[in-house]
Amino acid sequence: MTKLILSTGNIVSGGPSIIRKPGGYRSNLELTNSLRSNFLAAQQDFANDAHNPDDAGAAAAAAALNGNGNSNGNGFHRSDGRPPASVWTAQEEGALYVPRIDWSLAGLQEEPAQYDITVKLFFLPTAPVAKRAQHAKEALDLVLRELDVKAVTLLVVSFPGMSFEGDCEWEADKRNATQGNAEEEAATWPAIEDLHRQGLVRNIGIAEFGSEKLAGFLKRVQVRPTVNQINIKNCCNVPPPLVKLAKEQGIELLVHSDCTDILSRGTLRELLGQGLQGAGLLAEPEVNGDGLKGDLAPQWVVKYTAVVRDRGVIENKGYFACAELMED
Repeated sequence: MTKLILSTGNIVSGGPSIIRKPGGYRSNLELTNSLRSNFLAAQQDFANDAHNPDDAGAAAAAAALNGNGNSNGNGFHRSDGRPPASVWTAQEEGALYVPRIDWSLAGLQEEPAQYDITVKLFFLPTAPVAKRAQHAKEALDLVLRELDVKAVTLLVVSFPGMSFEGDCEWEADKRNATQGNAEEEAATWPAIEDLHRQGLVRNIGIAEFGSEKLAGFLKRVQVRPTVNQINIKNCCNVPPPLVKLAKEQGIELLVHSDCTDILSRGTLRELLGQGLQGAGLLAEPEVNGDGLKGDLAPQWVVKYTAVVRDRGVIENKGYFACAELMED
């Protein structure tokens, strides 16, 4: 089994951007487009570095190019024009990083105390529930390392199978009561509470919990969520019973535009596959060609946003995603 860690890098382009109200842009499109752009940029940048090996890292990339069996006769590109995976990806701590990350560039421009850092962790339906504690820790560790901070302001957890959909807010709230898995959600929460107790997360939150699910959830946890994010794009308004309950329990309701089906198997295989917009990392199942072979299962996605508190601008925003490849 091979673990893959995918990253977008900082997707805030042209400098920090002003915070705007959530629009109709679906976060799964933001994620997939940003991953695709980062893969292409890494292939180009690291391949160019390999042509001009002025430092140890670039020299290693050049050596990988010249010694990789997937390169063509000139020792550089494969037959499809892409550089070998060894140039722009890296094995690190038991995982394949796609693309490789230059951790020396990690960090924010100002002191960590100047930022509100929000992290949203998406547990995916293709991952085992028993690994959620491990997944939460590794996802948060990546964000802390990328931003070079000791803790984040808020960690919001998104469980699979939850949404607000219906002809009206009352119907959406009623449908929500039967969604997800209450036992699995309650069993996962202690791992999130531990991150809070360790001081890695100052506040913890949930997403897509209607009034009935939230009421039941609160009875089963020790550290209560301070935030409940809900996406009412496919509904109408925030359900009145949820507004009432949140006010009574001191929980802040926040509206968001994230997509809960954020990274499917098919989307991931397309991103890493041999197609025109793929990274060329996976072999085609029907063809005995170059690339990784096996069944690919997305495990989790984490989204992070660092906002300069006194100026209200987003300085750093990005995603990490994890998948497991079961080799044939």
